[in-house]
Amino acid sequence: MLGQITPVYQYARLELRRTFRDPGFVIFGIGTPLLMYLMFTNIGPKSDDASGWAVTAMVGLAAYGALSAGLTGGTAVAEDKAAGWLRQLRVTPLTPAQAVVGRAATGSLIVLPTITVVLLAGAVVNGVRLGLGQWVALILLLWVGSLPFTMLGLANGYAFSAQTTNVANVVTNLALAFLGGLWFPVSEFPGWLATVARWTPAHRLGELGWDTVQGVVPGFDTVLVLTAWLALFGGYAGYAYRRASRRA
Repeated sequence: MLGQITPVYQYARLELRRTFRDPGFVIFGIGTPLLMYLMFTNIGPKSDDASGWAVTAMVGLAAYGALSAGLTGGTAVAEDKAAGWLRQLRVTPLTPAQAVVGRAATGSLIVLPTITVVLLAGAVVNGVRLGLGQWVALILLLWVGSLPFTMLGLANGYAFSAQTTNVANVVTNLALAFLGGLWFPVSEFPGWLATVARWTPAHRLGELGWDTVQGVVPGFDTVLVLTAWLALFGGYAGYAYRRASRRA
């Protein structure tokens, strides 16, 4: 078992160092959801339910940051593929499954700073107050719940060129965030669009957080839908990696 885990750990550690050395990721990947949260909650006239909106937007923008960070890993994968990195991996002890898992672990870990920064802004800037257990549960649930987006980003990176991956992930990011109600409440959507939204992985990720801040255990249907999306995107990522490896 240790022999299977060690190569994955070493590969994930290498990719994690590379990611955080990229100033673009640190500035835009972490800074964008933080800036959006501060703008959404502090610009314009204050509503009667400003404190409630601060909490709702905090969860939505933290989920959006997790979604964005998860997809971002796919662009790096596509760039590495173009540079011949996949050919180098083929001569290492890593199996295709280990390579995908290692990349997924990296993509998952880079999500954590984005979530944490937005939640910290909610507490420090907007005075959001939750119990310690709620804060911990919120971080963990948003982190684990973002795994489908990490796998989708990787799959696109393995399947497409660097330029196409970047465009595909940006479009996917915006579409899922909007449809999932991470920027605006789904209750404001037309009936048919609200129905569609509730089946999206982005909305279910948000529900993990919204339920948590309300002191409610996330529903089984939310977990089931996210698990189904994870299985779908994970299968897509494995297929795309094997296909890309054969072409490398």
